[in-house]
Amino acid sequence: MKHETVDEVPWSDSLTAYDEANFTVYMRFLDAAADNDSYEEMARLILGIDPEREPERARNAARSHLDRANWFITTGYKELFAS
Repeated sequence: MKHETVDEVPWSDSLTAYDEANFTVYMRFLDAAADNDSYEEMARLILGIDPEREPERARNAARSHLDRANWFITTGYKELFAS
């Protein structure tokens, strides 16, 4: 199931509905980062943003999602296991 993504991830110190809906997107970003893909490649392949036509939007959206994905795996996941 494909979920709607935004250009800038809503930021919070706790998990959000957006995080839950886009968990797979975050994992794709982490995988792409591990493969040393550029922000432009990530934006095109994962978010469907054309970096040739919208370079700033593509870079900012990819950076926002990758930042949140990194937060999720270092901090946010703990909420999934909290009692």
